[in-house]
Amino acid sequence: MSATAVTAREAAEVAAANDSGRPPVVFVHGLWLLAGSWDRWRTRFEEEGYAAVAVDWPGDQPDVAAALAQPDALAGLSVVDIADHVAEVLAGLDRRAVVIGHSFGGLLAQMVAGRGLAAGSVSIDPAPSQGVLPLPISTLKASFPVLGNPLNFKKTVTLTFEQFRYGFANAVGEAEARALYEEFHVPAPARPLFEAASANVNPWAVTKVDVESPDRGPMLVVTGERDHIVPFALGNAAYQRQKKNAHHVTELVEIPGAGHSLVIDSHWGEVADVALEFLARVGLAPDGDAPA
Repeated sequence: MSATAVTAREAAEVAAANDSGRPPVVFVHGLWLLAGSWDRWRTRFEEEGYAAVAVDWPGDQPDVAAALAQPDALAGLSVVDIADHVAEVLAGLDRRAVVIGHSFGGLLAQMVAGRGLAAGSVSIDPAPSQGVLPLPISTLKASFPVLGNPLNFKKTVTLTFEQFRYGFANAVGEAEARALYEEFHVPAPARPLFEAASANVNPWAVTKVDVESPDRGPMLVVTGERDHIVPFALGNAAYQRQKKNAHHVTELVEIPGAGHSLVIDSHWGEVADVALEFLARVGLAPDGDAPA
């Protein structure tokens, strides 16, 4: 399929959102996860009156077992491939959606917001866009299973439990970390990490974000206090860049005690509350005056 082909599942969710008349919220996952990682979020947001859509990355399998059985399905996938796909899904909605993304999904949320495709966005532990510096030691260590071998560029990488524990689940107990690994972890394309790591020395970087777009919409950046992959320094750098937008509010919230797995672990409800409170404040709750 083409990089932007909308899947049957996505199309059905878009159609259901349009038929509902409710304001849509679109969830975008990051590396080593699937759209199903948002299931609890979708239920919560639908209970609050939104119509939820979860986006696949091009080549994503329907579940973890299928993804583990086809580990090379996303090999060579680029950030721009995924951003264009998210844009294609958003284009099918009758009204602009709130876009919520985690990790590389957080970067993708910023990218489509900069294109004027989102009513508002929540960027959780976002991967760095071009211009975000520095890369802390913990980020480099967490990324080493991918970046440590240049031959990984067009491959996918499957994390060991120990690598997942350090990068994702360092802020939860051992038992919870193992449960998260078994339930959610899937192979991920290496190319997006290489693209992000080289962005500040590449004038044609595909991780560029238009932070000054008048059509960006309100944006919340969320960081986890104990995140190894996207520590506060990176989250704050993304916020400082986005704060340059003179047209829309930009806010930053740090979740105490949370690591990179904060959207799937025991912190998820707290993070969802923060997102919902922000959307209500900026008029994007279902009973607010969301832009068309």
